[in-house]
Amino acid sequence: MSSVPMTREAYQRKRTEVELMEGDQMSAITEKIAEARAEGDLKENAEYHAQREAQGLLQAKINQIKGQLSRAQIIDMATVPRDEVAFGATVKVLDLDFDDEEEMTLVGAGDEDYDAGKYLITSPVGQGLLGSKIDDVVEIDVPAGTMRFKILEIRYE
Repeated sequence: MSSVPMTREAYQRKRTEVELMEGDQMSAITEKIAEARAEGDLKENAEYHAQREAQGLLQAKINQIKGQLSRAQIIDMATVPRDEVAFGATVKVLDLDFDDEEEMTLVGAGDEDYDAGKYLITSPVGQGLLGSKIDDVVEIDVPAGTMRFKILEIRYE
């Protein structure tokens, strides 16, 4: 299994999220299941079945996050090279196909928000930009075709 790069803050945020889900949220669902079970016939008890499904979905999410945490690779931002695209970089690129500029920040698991320009470092775009330097032209194969970017600026905040 591959490692999941993330900042220490993202790691702590995910740990807190798991603790909340395992504690308060799972307890609330367990109580609702007990209440629904007390109503009698379970075959036709829609509330019971709905809560059992909610419990399964919550457990699946807990397992997913725990899996990410177990494979977490904490990135120390002080060791990241500043002259090339690496984890945590905000990259200004020129989209050569559409002739417009975009800014992308390469982030780890839990911090991605594609609408806000925060790309997962393990995504095709993130992987395609890694190691690039200013004025490099990169071609990135994505499901919709090939994207071509010229690196205009690299900064770390």
